[in-house]
Amino acid sequence: MPRAQSLKIVLATLFVVLCWAYSPTGIHIALQGYEPGHLALARFIVASVFMAFVALWRGISLPLLKDLPLLMLLGFFAVFAHHVAINFGQRGISAGASSVLAQSTPLFSLLIGCFVLRQKASAWHWGCLVLGMLGAAMVVAGDHGPGALNAHGLLVLLAALSWSIYFTLQKLHGHRYDGLTMVCYTIWAGTALLLVYLPGLAGAVKAAPLQADLAVLMLGVFPSALAYLGWAFVLSHTQVSRATMALYLIPPCAMLIAALLLGEQPSLMVIVAAVVVLISVLALNIPSRRRIQRPEQLHQ
Repeated sequence: MPRAQSLKIVLATLFVVLCWAYSPTGIHIALQGYEPGHLALARFIVASVFMAFVALWRGISLPLLKDLPLLMLLGFFAVFAHHVAINFGQRGISAGASSVLAQSTPLFSLLIGCFVLRQKASAWHWGCLVLGMLGAAMVVAGDHGPGALNAHGLLVLLAALSWSIYFTLQKLHGHRYDGLTMVCYTIWAGTALLLVYLPGLAGAVKAAPLQADLAVLMLGVFPSALAYLGWAFVLSHTQVSRATMALYLIPPCAMLIAALLLGEQPSLMVIVAAVVVLISVLALNIPSRRRIQRPEQLHQ
């Protein structure tokens, strides 16, 4: 691969990691002026408008009528359920802890693959799953000090589960459209579902402080739009298994961003739990000929 092309891939990967690492901090800032439902809708109105310009520039095909239920389902899990749950969750959990719990997506993908798709998993996979769930439980229990069980962390885990369902559906049916087309219709479908939160949004926008409005704009443009385009570019030029390794940088980057912008200092228990979760997810992706199905294949 030419050096210039390799540099583009590295820079695009770094851009995606930073965008998604900013998301928990951006949500925390935006929640200072918005209710969780209003925040989700405002964020994806921005993302939808941005992706509309991209779609007009690049040109995308119209969806088939028979695919509309699938696109609405993708929008529900990827946008509506995921972001509403994570916004409500982050009202009571730190940005750093939220970023760690969000990385539990591959663990849920493994469960979906085994119990829904009837895919086989080895003892190694189940060991990684138990270890990862133990780490997630440590995050939920330790974000506000040892033993302080916080139900908001369970909502972030629910968001991770929703994201896993979206990845599974995308893997099964994503071949119907190219990546850009699928992302556009998923975002637009999810935004349409979020219109249930439209009442009161205009007043919330007027009453919100400037920093909350800027956070919504940042969330809509970067983590919700540009990061997906950047990730599509990375995946089209390198192996999925190699590219996904970079995503394990998101929690430490998210903790650093939260420390710089919010002054958060994660507890020792959360740091240890983060290491446990990342080790378990990383171990799931260790290749082995004896393993029938590698976890990264479960959530492409």
